[in-house]
Amino acid sequence: MSDTFPEGLQEFLHQLNDDMHAAADWGTPAGYIPELAAVDPAQFAISVAMADGRTISAGQHDKRFSIQSVSKVFTLAAALGRIGDALWARVGREPSGTAFNSIALLEQERGRPRNPFINAGAIVTTDALLDGRQPRDALAELIQFIRAAAEDSDIHIDKHVAASEEATGHRNAALAHYLYSFDNLQNDPDLTLGTYMHQCAIAMTTDQLASAGRMLSGLEGAPRLISARRARRINALMMTCGHYDGSGDFAYRVGLPGKSGVGGGILMIAPGKASIAVWSPGLNHYGNSKAGTEAAHRLANFTGWSVFGT
Repeated sequence: MSDTFPEGLQEFLHQLNDDMHAAADWGTPAGYIPELAAVDPAQFAISVAMADGRTISAGQHDKRFSIQSVSKVFTLAAALGRIGDALWARVGREPSGTAFNSIALLEQERGRPRNPFINAGAIVTTDALLDGRQPRDALAELIQFIRAAAEDSDIHIDKHVAASEEATGHRNAALAHYLYSFDNLQNDPDLTLGTYMHQCAIAMTTDQLASAGRMLSGLEGAPRLISARRARRINALMMTCGHYDGSGDFAYRVGLPGKSGVGGGILMIAPGKASIAVWSPGLNHYGNSKAGTEAAHRLANFTGWSVFGT
C-alpha cells in the first residue's frame, strides 16, 4: 500500500485552512452541553497521518477538543475485543435515519438499538466494555487502547466536559433507563451512563486523532490492535452509520468511512492510504461539523481517495 502523501497536499491543507476562515461559514456549537456551547466556532484544524506516523497538518492541529461521539469507534473496537461478535445480539448494524439521541426506534424495536454509533447503541457498547467492572477500570482500558493506537500517552479525559454532560444529559439518561427496562444493560444504568459520558469527554488534537485512526487504515506499519477483518467491518459501519441521519449525504459528498462528534471532530479513513482528522466546533443541522464536512468534501476531491473512485 502507498505510504506517500499526494503531491501538493501540504499546500492544499494550508489553502483549505485559509478558505475556511475566509468563508466564515462555521455553524453553531452544540448548545445542550454548556462546556461545548461556550467554544468559539471560528476554529479549524486538519491532520493527515500515514502508516509510519508521519503527519501533515494545517490550522489549530495542536489544540485539544472533546472528541465526543468519535470515541464510539474506539469503544466499539475495544468492546469487540472483549466480548467479540456476541455484541451484535444486543445492537444492530443498520442506519437509523433518525437523530443521534432519538428514542423513537428504540421503542419500536424493543430496546435493541439500530447501530453502535447512535447514542443508544453506544451506551450498550459501553455497557459491554464495562463487563461487570468498575467504570475507572473500563475507562482506563479505553484510554490505554486509544493511546496505543495514537502511539501517544498524552491523551486524557476532560473532567469539565464530563461534568457538564452529567449535569445536562437527561436524554441519554432516558435512553439508558429505557435500555435497562428491556434487559439490554447488564450494569446499573447510571453506572453505564457515567462511563459513557466520561468516554465522550476524551480530549485530543487532530494530530492525535489522525494517528489513532491508522489502526483502521489497513496500512503496513500502523498499530495492529485489531484484526484486518474487524477493521474492515468497523469501516463499513462508519460509512453507513457514522454521521447519524446525515450518513448518506456524507457518503455521497465525501465517499470515505467517517465518524463525527458534536464536539466538531470527524475521523475519516482512506483505506490503504491514510487516516484523517478534521475539527471545527460549529455544527450543521445534522449535528456534524459544518466546516469539517466541507473540508472533507474538498479533501476527497483533491486526493481522489473516495472509496467509490474519482
